[in-house]
Amino acid sequence: MKKANRSLLVISKDASGSSTRYRAGQFLPGLEAAGWQIKILVADSDLVVRGQMLQAAACADVVLVLRKTFGPVTSWLLRRAARRLIFDFDDAVFLASNGKSSITRYRRFVRMVSRCDQVWAGNSFLAEAASQHNASTRVMPTVVDEVQYRRVGEGKFESQTVDLVWIGSSSTRKYLEKLRPVLNRLASLRSDLRLKIVADFELADLEMPQVRIDWSEQVEAQALTSAHIGIAPMIDNPWTRGKCGLKVLQYMAASLPVVTDMAGVNQQMVVNGRTGLVVSDDDQWVEAIIRLADDFQLQLEFGNTGRQRLIDLKYTVGSNLREMNSYLEFL
Repeated sequence: MKKANRSLLVISKDASGSSTRYRAGQFLPGLEAAGWQIKILVADSDLVVRGQMLQAAACADVVLVLRKTFGPVTSWLLRRAARRLIFDFDDAVFLASNGKSSITRYRRFVRMVSRCDQVWAGNSFLAEAASQHNASTRVMPTVVDEVQYRRVGEGKFESQTVDLVWIGSSSTRKYLEKLRPVLNRLASLRSDLRLKIVADFELADLEMPQVRIDWSEQVEAQALTSAHIGIAPMIDNPWTRGKCGLKVLQYMAASLPVVTDMAGVNQQMVVNGRTGLVVSDDDQWVEAIIRLADDFQLQLEFGNTGRQRLIDLKYTVGSNLREMNSYLEFL
Protein backbone atom coordinates (compact mmCIF):
# COMPACT_ATOMS: atom_id res chain seq x y z
CA MET A 1 0.00 0.00 0.00
CA LYS A 2 1.24 3.46 -0.92
CA LYS A 3 1.98 5.94 1.84
CA ALA A 4 -0.70 8.58 2.39
CA ASN A 5 1.88 11.37 2.14
CA ARG A 6 4.61 10.71 -0.38
CA SER A 7 7.43 13.05 -1.30
CA LEU A 8 8.40 14.16 -4.79
CA LEU A 9 11.60 16.06 -5.43
CA VAL A 10 11.71 18.04 -8.68
CA ILE A 11 15.17 18.97 -9.96
CA SER A 12 15.12 21.64 -12.67
CA LYS A 13 17.58 23.75 -14.64
CA ASP A 14 15.95 26.99 -13.48
CA ALA A 15 13.03 27.94 -11.29
CA SER A 16 11.13 30.15 -13.75
CA GLY A 17 11.86 28.53 -17.11
CA SER A 18 9.04 27.36 -19.33
CA SER A 19 9.96 23.70 -18.84
CA THR A 20 9.68 24.07 -15.07
CA ARG A 21 6.37 25.87 -15.34
CA TYR A 22 4.75 23.68 -17.99
CA ARG A 23 6.29 20.30 -17.18
CA ALA A 24 5.92 20.53 -13.39
CA GLY A 25 4.65 23.81 -11.93
CA GLN A 26 1.13 23.71 -13.31
CA PHE A 27 0.62 20.20 -11.91
CA LEU A 28 1.66 20.99 -8.33
CA PRO A 29 -1.85 21.71 -6.96
CA GLY A 30 -3.24 18.50 -8.44
CA LEU A 31 -0.32 16.38 -7.25
CA GLU A 32 -0.51 17.88 -3.77
CA ALA A 33 -4.23 17.13 -3.68
CA ALA A 34 -3.33 13.51 -4.51
CA GLY A 35 -1.10 13.31 -1.45
CA TRP A 36 2.29 14.33 -2.78
CA GLN A 37 4.57 16.63 -0.80
CA ILE A 38 6.63 18.45 -3.40
CA LYS A 39 9.95 20.25 -3.29
CA ILE A 40 11.62 21.96 -6.25
CA LEU A 41 15.38 22.42 -6.38
CA VAL A 42 17.45 24.13 -9.04
CA ALA A 43 20.49 22.12 -10.09
CA ASP A 44 23.78 23.97 -9.71
CA SER A 45 27.43 23.14 -10.34
CA ASP A 46 28.38 24.36 -6.87
CA LEU A 47 29.52 21.36 -4.83
CA VAL A 48 27.60 22.41 -1.73
CA VAL A 49 24.38 22.77 -3.72
CA ARG A 50 25.02 19.40 -5.42
CA GLY A 51 25.46 17.84 -1.99
CA GLN A 52 22.17 19.32 -0.82
CA MET A 53 20.48 18.02 -3.95
CA LEU A 54 21.75 14.48 -3.36
CA GLN A 55 20.71 14.63 0.29
CA ALA A 56 17.20 15.76 -0.71
CA ALA A 57 17.05 13.00 -3.33
CA ALA A 58 17.83 10.39 -0.68
CA CYS A 59 14.88 11.61 1.41
CA ALA A 60 12.32 11.64 -1.42
CA ASP A 61 10.11 8.79 -2.55
CA VAL A 62 10.46 9.88 -6.19
CA VAL A 63 12.93 12.22 -7.90
CA LEU A 64 11.83 13.93 -11.13
CA VAL A 65 14.63 15.54 -13.16
CA LEU A 66 13.52 18.15 -15.73
CA ARG A 67 15.76 18.32 -18.83
CA LYS A 68 18.93 18.41 -16.75
CA THR A 69 21.67 15.91 -17.52
CA PHE A 70 24.75 15.40 -15.35
CA GLY A 71 28.32 14.24 -15.60
CA PRO A 72 29.25 10.64 -14.75
CA VAL A 73 29.92 11.16 -11.05
CA THR A 74 26.82 13.21 -10.22
CA SER A 75 24.51 10.99 -12.27
CA TRP A 76 25.89 7.89 -10.53
CA LEU A 77 25.47 9.45 -7.09
CA LEU A 78 21.96 10.61 -7.94
CA ARG A 79 21.00 7.14 -9.08
CA ARG A 80 22.30 5.67 -5.82
CA ALA A 81 20.52 8.29 -3.72
CA ALA A 82 17.12 8.18 -5.42
CA ARG A 83 14.68 5.41 -4.62
CA ARG A 84 12.80 6.07 -7.85
CA LEU A 85 14.17 8.29 -10.59
CA ILE A 86 12.30 9.86 -13.54
CA PHE A 87 13.79 11.93 -16.35
CA ASP A 88 11.45 14.39 -18.11
CA PHE A 89 12.49 16.31 -21.23
CA ASP A 90 10.76 18.48 -23.82
CA ASP A 91 13.69 19.37 -26.08
CA ALA A 92 16.24 17.41 -28.08
CA VAL A 93 18.81 17.78 -25.30
CA PHE A 94 20.99 15.13 -26.96
CA LEU A 95 21.70 17.54 -29.86
CA ALA A 96 23.28 20.95 -30.27
CA SER A 97 20.70 23.73 -30.57
CA ASN A 98 21.48 24.09 -34.29
CA GLY A 99 20.30 20.51 -34.84
CA LYS A 100 23.75 19.03 -35.32
CA SER A 101 25.00 16.05 -33.35
CA SER A 102 26.91 16.61 -30.12
CA ILE A 103 28.93 13.75 -28.68
CA THR A 104 29.04 15.34 -25.22
CA ARG A 105 25.32 16.03 -25.05
CA TYR A 106 24.46 12.59 -26.40
CA ARG A 107 26.64 10.81 -23.85
CA ARG A 108 25.11 12.78 -20.98
CA PHE A 109 21.64 12.05 -22.33
CA VAL A 110 22.24 8.30 -22.66
CA ARG A 111 23.79 8.18 -19.20
CA MET A 112 20.79 9.94 -17.65
CA VAL A 113 18.10 8.05 -19.53
CA SER A 114 19.59 4.61 -18.97
CA ARG A 115 19.83 5.10 -15.22
CA CYS A 116 16.21 6.13 -14.68
CA ASP A 117 13.25 4.01 -13.67
CA GLN A 118 11.10 5.87 -16.16
CA VAL A 119 11.42 8.55 -18.86
CA TRP A 120 8.74 11.10 -19.80
CA ALA A 121 9.25 12.52 -23.30
CA GLY A 122 7.41 15.54 -24.66
CA ASN A 123 6.67 14.04 -28.08
CA SER A 124 7.12 10.87 -30.12
CA PHE A 125 10.39 12.05 -31.72
CA LEU A 126 11.95 12.47 -28.27
CA ALA A 127 10.40 9.24 -27.03
CA GLU A 128 11.95 7.30 -29.89
CA ALA A 129 15.41 8.63 -28.96
CA ALA A 130 14.96 7.76 -25.29
CA SER A 131 13.38 4.34 -25.82
CA GLN A 132 16.59 3.09 -27.42
CA HIS A 133 18.16 3.31 -23.97
CA ASN A 134 15.20 2.86 -21.63
CA ALA A 135 12.21 0.64 -22.37
CA SER A 136 10.13 2.44 -19.73
CA THR A 137 9.73 5.57 -21.85
CA ARG A 138 6.33 7.28 -22.00
CA VAL A 139 5.09 10.17 -24.13
CA MET A 140 3.99 12.96 -21.81
CA PRO A 141 3.08 15.90 -24.08
CA THR A 142 3.43 19.49 -23.05
CA VAL A 143 -0.05 20.77 -22.22
CA VAL A 144 -1.82 23.98 -21.22
CA ASP A 145 -4.54 24.90 -18.78
CA GLU A 146 -7.25 25.76 -21.27
CA VAL A 147 -9.44 27.26 -18.53
CA GLN A 148 -6.99 30.16 -18.21
CA TYR A 149 -7.55 31.15 -21.84
CA ARG A 150 -10.99 32.64 -21.74
CA ARG A 151 -12.79 32.88 -25.02
CA VAL A 152 -13.47 36.42 -26.13
CA GLY A 153 -16.57 37.58 -27.92
CA GLU A 154 -16.75 39.23 -31.27
CA GLY A 155 -15.82 42.58 -29.75
CA LYS A 156 -12.24 42.23 -30.90
CA PHE A 157 -13.46 42.06 -34.48
CA GLU A 158 -14.60 45.66 -34.16
CA SER A 159 -10.95 46.71 -33.88
CA GLN A 160 -9.38 48.86 -36.56
CA THR A 161 -6.43 46.48 -36.70
CA VAL A 162 -5.99 42.78 -37.36
CA ASP A 163 -3.48 41.61 -34.78
CA LEU A 164 -1.01 38.85 -35.50
CA VAL A 165 0.49 37.52 -32.28
CA TRP A 166 3.71 35.68 -31.50
CA ILE A 167 4.70 34.51 -28.02
CA GLY A 168 8.15 33.32 -27.11
CA SER A 169 11.51 34.36 -25.70
CA SER A 170 14.90 35.61 -26.82
CA SER A 171 16.05 32.02 -27.31
CA THR A 172 13.37 31.46 -29.96
CA ARG A 173 13.58 34.94 -31.48
CA LYS A 174 15.40 33.51 -34.54
CA TYR A 175 12.21 31.79 -35.68
CA LEU A 176 10.29 35.07 -35.66
CA GLU A 177 13.20 36.86 -37.38
CA LYS A 178 12.85 34.29 -40.16
CA LEU A 179 9.44 35.82 -40.89
CA ARG A 180 10.68 39.41 -41.25
CA PRO A 181 10.48 39.46 -45.09
CA VAL A 182 6.91 38.13 -44.92
CA LEU A 183 5.86 40.72 -42.35
CA ASN A 184 7.38 43.54 -44.40
CA ARG A 185 5.59 42.33 -47.55
CA LEU A 186 2.32 42.16 -45.65
CA ALA A 187 2.84 45.70 -44.34
CA SER A 188 3.13 46.96 -47.93
CA LEU A 189 -0.10 45.18 -48.88
CA ARG A 190 -2.27 45.84 -45.82
CA SER A 191 -2.28 48.86 -43.54
CA ASP A 192 -4.54 47.23 -40.96
CA LEU A 193 -2.14 44.47 -39.90
CA ARG A 194 -0.24 44.76 -36.64
CA LEU A 195 2.20 42.42 -34.87
CA LYS A 196 1.90 41.76 -31.14
CA ILE A 197 5.08 40.29 -29.65
CA VAL A 198 4.60 38.75 -26.21
CA ALA A 199 8.25 38.53 -25.23
CA ASP A 200 11.20 40.51 -23.90
CA PHE A 201 12.16 42.13 -27.22
CA GLU A 202 10.80 43.80 -30.33
CA LEU A 203 11.93 43.67 -33.95
CA ALA A 204 13.97 46.71 -34.93
CA ASP A 205 13.23 48.37 -38.27
CA LEU A 206 10.14 46.29 -38.94
CA GLU A 207 7.81 47.95 -41.42
CA MET A 208 4.68 46.47 -39.88
CA PRO A 209 3.39 48.29 -36.78
CA GLN A 210 4.16 46.29 -33.66
CA VAL A 211 3.23 46.20 -30.01
CA ARG A 212 5.57 44.66 -27.46
CA ILE A 213 3.96 43.07 -24.42
CA ASP A 214 6.44 42.02 -21.77
CA TRP A 215 5.64 38.45 -20.87
CA SER A 216 4.23 37.49 -17.49
CA GLU A 217 1.92 34.73 -16.37
CA GLN A 218 -0.66 37.39 -15.55
CA VAL A 219 -0.85 38.91 -19.04
CA GLU A 220 -0.14 36.10 -21.51
CA ALA A 221 -3.67 34.69 -21.75
CA GLN A 222 -5.28 38.08 -22.31
CA ALA A 223 -2.57 39.08 -24.78
CA LEU A 224 -3.33 36.02 -26.88
CA THR A 225 -7.11 35.91 -26.69
CA SER A 226 -7.38 39.58 -27.69
CA ALA A 227 -5.44 38.93 -30.90
CA HIS A 228 -6.82 37.59 -34.19
CA ILE A 229 -4.22 35.22 -35.67
CA GLY A 230 -1.50 33.18 -33.95
CA ILE A 231 1.71 32.79 -35.92
CA ALA A 232 4.25 30.01 -35.32
CA PRO A 233 7.17 30.24 -37.78
CA MET A 234 9.57 27.31 -37.49
CA ILE A 235 12.47 25.75 -39.34
CA ASP A 236 12.79 22.01 -39.86
CA ASN A 237 15.82 20.24 -38.40
CA PRO A 238 16.41 17.55 -35.74
CA TRP A 239 16.43 20.15 -32.95
CA THR A 240 13.06 21.67 -33.89
CA ARG A 241 11.54 18.19 -34.29
CA GLY A 242 12.11 17.85 -30.57
CA LYS A 243 10.00 20.95 -29.86
CA CYS A 244 6.63 20.27 -28.26
CA GLY A 245 4.55 23.01 -29.87
CA LEU A 246 3.78 25.06 -26.77
CA LYS A 247 2.93 28.30 -28.56
CA VAL A 248 0.62 26.44 -30.97
CA LEU A 249 -1.18 24.90 -27.99
CA GLN A 250 -1.51 28.33 -26.39
CA TYR A 251 -3.01 29.76 -29.58
CA MET A 252 -5.45 26.85 -29.79
CA ALA A 253 -6.47 27.30 -26.14
CA ALA A 254 -7.05 30.99 -26.90
CA SER A 255 -9.34 30.06 -29.83
CA LEU A 256 -6.99 31.57 -32.40
CA PRO A 257 -6.49 30.31 -35.94
CA VAL A 258 -2.86 29.30 -36.36
CA VAL A 259 -0.50 29.80 -39.27
CA THR A 260 2.66 27.70 -39.07
CA ASP A 261 5.40 26.18 -41.16
CA MET A 262 5.39 22.58 -42.32
CA ALA A 263 7.84 21.56 -39.60
CA GLY A 264 8.01 19.41 -36.48
CA VAL A 265 4.97 18.84 -34.29
CA ASN A 266 3.45 22.13 -35.41
CA GLN A 267 2.29 20.59 -38.68
CA GLN A 268 0.75 17.71 -36.72
CA MET A 269 -1.08 19.91 -34.23
CA VAL A 270 -2.53 22.30 -36.82
CA VAL A 271 -5.05 20.70 -39.16
CA ASN A 272 -4.63 22.55 -42.43
CA GLY A 273 -7.91 24.14 -43.49
CA ARG A 274 -9.69 23.28 -40.23
CA THR A 275 -7.81 24.84 -37.31
CA GLY A 276 -5.35 26.95 -39.25
CA LEU A 277 -3.09 26.98 -42.27
CA VAL A 278 0.16 25.06 -42.73
CA VAL A 279 2.53 26.71 -45.19
CA SER A 280 5.85 25.88 -46.82
CA ASP A 281 7.24 29.16 -48.20
CA ASP A 282 7.02 32.94 -47.89
CA ASP A 283 4.40 33.29 -50.63
CA GLN A 284 2.11 30.88 -48.80
CA TRP A 285 2.68 32.76 -45.54
CA VAL A 286 1.51 35.98 -47.18
CA GLU A 287 -1.50 34.30 -48.78
CA ALA A 288 -2.50 32.60 -45.51
CA ILE A 289 -2.35 35.79 -43.43
CA ILE A 290 -4.34 37.78 -45.98
CA ARG A 291 -6.95 35.03 -46.31
CA LEU A 292 -7.53 34.99 -42.57
CA ALA A 293 -7.34 38.77 -42.17
CA ASP A 294 -10.10 39.13 -44.78
CA ASP A 295 -12.46 36.65 -43.13
CA PHE A 296 -13.41 37.14 -39.47
CA GLN A 297 -15.88 34.25 -39.70
CA LEU A 298 -13.07 31.94 -40.79
CA GLN A 299 -10.98 33.14 -37.87
CA LEU A 300 -13.79 32.19 -35.50
CA GLU A 301 -14.37 28.83 -37.17
CA PHE A 302 -10.70 27.82 -37.15
CA GLY A 303 -10.19 29.13 -33.61
CA ASN A 304 -13.17 27.31 -32.11
CA THR A 305 -12.31 24.08 -33.90
CA GLY A 306 -8.72 24.34 -32.70
CA ARG A 307 -9.72 24.82 -29.09
CA GLN A 308 -12.02 21.80 -29.24
CA ARG A 309 -9.25 19.75 -30.87
CA LEU A 310 -6.92 20.70 -28.02
CA ILE A 311 -9.43 19.31 -25.53
CA ASP A 312 -10.28 16.23 -27.59
CA LEU A 313 -6.62 15.28 -27.99
CA LYS A 314 -6.05 15.79 -24.25
CA TYR A 315 -3.44 18.52 -24.45
CA THR A 316 -4.77 19.77 -21.13
CA VAL A 317 -3.51 19.87 -17.55
CA GLY A 318 -6.30 17.61 -16.33
CA SER A 319 -5.44 14.87 -18.81
CA ASN A 320 -1.71 14.94 -18.08
CA LEU A 321 -2.33 15.05 -14.35
CA ARG A 322 -4.22 11.78 -14.54
CA GLU A 323 -1.36 10.22 -16.51
CA MET A 324 1.25 11.51 -14.07
CA ASN A 325 -0.63 10.16 -11.08
CA SER A 326 -0.99 6.81 -12.81
CA TYR A 327 2.72 6.57 -13.62
CA LEU A 328 3.75 7.71 -10.14
CA GLU A 329 1.47 5.17 -8.49
CA PHE A 330 3.01 2.46 -10.63
CA LEU A 331 6.45 3.39 -9.37
